[in-house]
Amino acid sequence: MDILGLLPQFGSLIWTIVAFVVALSVIVAVHEYGHYIVGRWSGIHADVFSLGFGPILWSTHDKRGTRWQIAALPLGGYVKFAGDANAASGKDEAAMAAVADDPDKLRHTMHGAPLWARAATVAAGPVFNFVMSFLIFAAVAYTAGVTKDPLTVGELRDLPQQGIELQAGDEILAIDGVTVPAVDDPAYGSFLGTLPQEPLLTYDVNRAGQRKSVTGPYVMPPLVLQVLPQSAAYAAGLEAGDVITAINGRDIFAFAQLKEVVEASEGATLELMVWREGQNLPFTMTPKVVDEPQEDGTFKRSVRIGIAGGMAFETATETPGLGAAAARGVENTWRIITGSISGLKQMIVGNISTCNLSGPVGIAQTSGAMASQGAQSFIYFIAVLSTAVGLLNLFPIPALDGGHLVFYAYEAVAGKPPSDKALRVLMTIGLALVLSLMVFALGNDLFCP
Repeated sequence: MDILGLLPQFGSLIWTIVAFVVALSVIVAVHEYGHYIVGRWSGIHADVFSLGFGPILWSTHDKRGTRWQIAALPLGGYVKFAGDANAASGKDEAAMAAVADDPDKLRHTMHGAPLWARAATVAAGPVFNFVMSFLIFAAVAYTAGVTKDPLTVGELRDLPQQGIELQAGDEILAIDGVTVPAVDDPAYGSFLGTLPQEPLLTYDVNRAGQRKSVTGPYVMPPLVLQVLPQSAAYAAGLEAGDVITAINGRDIFAFAQLKEVVEASEGATLELMVWREGQNLPFTMTPKVVDEPQEDGTFKRSVRIGIAGGMAFETATETPGLGAAAARGVENTWRIITGSISGLKQMIVGNISTCNLSGPVGIAQTSGAMASQGAQSFIYFIAVLSTAVGLLNLFPIPALDGGHLVFYAYEAVAGKPPSDKALRVLMTIGLALVLSLMVFALGNDLFCP
């Protein structure tokens, strides 16, 4: 066996595991801290704050008597409040009986606190996940900036075309004789799609106060800006910065040409020629059929190799106002929430494949892939996953936060909580549902194409 040949694969596996553990630990820590801090503010004492399950690797006690610990299995975490028997907040009958005659101590337990305090404490976990996602999305929007108006060349990307005269700092006034709309004009997006598909175009630019006509590349070349995890392109070894110059023997210079051939392939194997740092490299890959979300909440079945394209040049950016960045944070978080709910509905009714549901292996692979593409991509992925975790925990399933909130809603209406026997039965059912979902998702990781 070629042991040395396995080292790159082993290193990639370690990188994937580390990225997965980091992403999950950050998300779990924020989620559980939400429970902890709101519980503390509400007067509920926390006995244990744990990152991970199983054998304890490290622990310490704070001045409030809470044990903070890190456990060996980094696949979740929990806060055990006073009166809890376990991480799922089942009632500890003996502990509750011991404080039954002491109103002050009873008030500081999870099961003896007022309904509002319990509900706020449980809801805080998912809410903190959403808040973290919002802050990350807003911070990315603020630091990355928004496209400067008028459209200005920030930096030319490395392309195989010769004779490019466009320069960094050029303000683009017109392309092929057509005036470029303002960046925030709805016509801007459609304008780029109407340009003639030619390898080189004429750009009218403002360069240092002078209007010039210069030669520049097609605006949307078949450039690989990002390789999507678990995609045909990722499996084949495409990298960010690659330029696809031919597909199935046909020379191309526009991303639309690439998309056209891929969609027409209906999943058949494709032969690509890729330009990478001055070299032409052949690649073979089989596109995947994917369900893509649409603006109206529906899904469209498409054939994709799994890359995100971009413009032939980086656009110059300017820092948005805090309000605009915050709006972007809200918009992205809400889009993920609504898209996830819509996707789940479509899976249930059979309109899209259940293979869209990833388990721990798929999430780990995505973590590693996003981490390998840079810190910003990885942090952005953490925000997306945090939103998904927050939403999942709000599902009305016993053993999840959403299930507890349903119990509290019943208590608010009926004037009393469900019986202990009913709670035990429902929690057992909920745990079985959660475990079944995990097994199903793991099966998707192992058997879905």
